[in-house]
Amino acid sequence: MKTLFMMALLILVINFLLILILNLISKKTFYDREKSSPFECGFDPKSSGRLPFSLQFFLIAVIFLIFDVEITLLFPMIILIKTSNMVFMFTIFSFFLLILLLGIYHEWNQGALSWST
Repeated sequence: MKTLFMMALLILVINFLLILILNLISKKTFYDREKSSPFECGFDPKSSGRLPFSLQFFLIAVIFLIFDVEITLLFPMIILIKTSNMVFMFTIFSFFLLILLLGIYHEWNQGALSWST
């Protein structure tokens, strides 16, 4: 019983020493001023947090999310083609794509897709 306790203590001491040595020679201990600051994104942390945000970027991100979600709705339709009535599936598929195309045409006319503004 005593030898088991001594071996467990020896294992704990060796692990503690290895962790200590690893932390001392680790590259993560060499911090510079930018890495130790609260923000690593390039913004000055002492300035205002309300920076202007590009509306163009926001519109493109929302359009991407909308069309990305709608594309995921198209994949089950492709699988259902084998088991459903082809005329019914073609009608639904065409109507869905028509809505997508009308949406992108509307966004194009509103100027949300042009970056030259």
